[in-house]
Amino acid sequence: MRILSIHNRYQIRGGEDESRAAEENLLRQMGHQVETYEENNDRIAALSSAHLAVKTIWSEASRQVVQQMLKKAAYDVVHVQNFFPLISPAVHYAAKAEGVPVIQTLRNYRLLCPNALFFRNGRVCEDCLGKPIPYPGVIHGCYRENRVASAAVATMITAHRAMQTWTNQVDLFIALTQFARQKFIQGGLPAEKIVIKPNFVPFDPGVGDGSGGYALFVGRLSVEKGLDVLLEAWQQLGNRIPLKIVGDGPLSEQVKQAARRSSIEWLGRRPMTEVYDLMGSAKFLVFPSRWYETFGRVAVEAFAKGTPVIAANIGAIAELIDSGRTGLLYNPNSSTDLIAQVEWMLTHSDKLTQMRQEARAEFEAKYTAQRNYEYLIDIYDKVRSLM
Repeated sequence: MRILSIHNRYQIRGGEDESRAAEENLLRQMGHQVETYEENNDRIAALSSAHLAVKTIWSEASRQVVQQMLKKAAYDVVHVQNFFPLISPAVHYAAKAEGVPVIQTLRNYRLLCPNALFFRNGRVCEDCLGKPIPYPGVIHGCYRENRVASAAVATMITAHRAMQTWTNQVDLFIALTQFARQKFIQGGLPAEKIVIKPNFVPFDPGVGDGSGGYALFVGRLSVEKGLDVLLEAWQQLGNRIPLKIVGDGPLSEQVKQAARRSSIEWLGRRPMTEVYDLMGSAKFLVFPSRWYETFGRVAVEAFAKGTPVIAANIGAIAELIDSGRTGLLYNPNSSTDLIAQVEWMLTHSDKLTQMRQEARAEFEAKYTAQRNYEYLIDIYDKVRSLM
C-alpha cells in the first residue's frame, strides 16, 4: 500500500510528533510505502502575522504541493496527521480532487477550540464547543494569549465548518479514545465518520520490577498537566515516598523550588531509554492532567513496563485506567484525593503486585505495535472500500 502522510511538526517535539513518527515507521517495517509532506513550525518566525493568518485558513502552496505529489504517483490513502498552522485544510481538497481517500487523525481539539485544549485559566473550558463561531476563544485570546492570533484560528474553524470541509473532504476521522470521539460528535463532526484507534508503544521495552521505591511523573511541566495539584500533594506527603519528575516546561522554576524543600527530584528532559528504565523501577506513575487529554501515551508506556498509574479522573485518561485493576483514579482538582490514592498504593503491596501484572496484560492486549498495525490496516481498508 502507498500512503501519503501529511504533518505539520511542532517547534518542540511532543507526543503528537512521536505518535505520528511511530505510525509511519511501523507501516514501513510492515512493507508499505510511506511518503511524507511536512512543514515545520520553525518557519513561523519568518512569516508576518498577516501571512501566517492566511496560511492557517488556506495554504495554496501546500495544496499545490500535495496535488502535484498525487498526480505524479498513485496513492492508496492520504493520511493527514496535523495540518495546523502552516499546511491548512487546503490539502484535504487537493486529495479529494485527485480521488484519493482522506483520513484525518484527531490528536487534539483544534477543529472545535482555538487553543485545542478545552482549557483556560486553570480549568476545563467548553465555551466554544458547539458554537458556529468560536468567539469566546477570541475574546479571551486563547491561542498564544493573543486575540489577533486567536481570531485567525477561529476564522479557520468557522470557515471550514461553513465550507463543510469535515463533512465532504474527509472520508474517515481517527479519534484516539471513545471520550475524544464523543467530544468531536458533540462539536458537530459526523459520528458515522469517526473511528477509534489508540496510540501505541512502538517496541516492547520489557517489564520492570518496581523496586525503585519512588513515584514518577513524565510530561510537560504546565498547569493543564496538573503540576500544581501534584506538587501540593507531595508537599503534604512529606517523606512518605520520593517523587521523580521528568520533563520541562513553563512551570520548571516552580518544580525546581519544590524540589528544594520536599522529597521531589527534578530530572529535566531524559532520553526515552532512560525514561523507560525509570518507569520500570517506579512503584507507580502519576498522571495528574486537568484537561481533556485525547489519549495518555505516558500511561500506556507505563503499562508496557508493568507499572500501574494513578490518574486524574477526567477526559480520555480516565478511560484508559481501569481503577483497582491497572491503577487508581482521583478527583483532578483535589490534592487530598491524590494523597489518599498514593497512601492506598503504599499500604496495599499485595494488590500493587497484582496491578503490575494487570497493567502489563493491558499493554499486551491493546497497545502493542502489532495490535495497532491491525487497527490501522482495517481503517485503511475501510476507507478504500468507501471510494
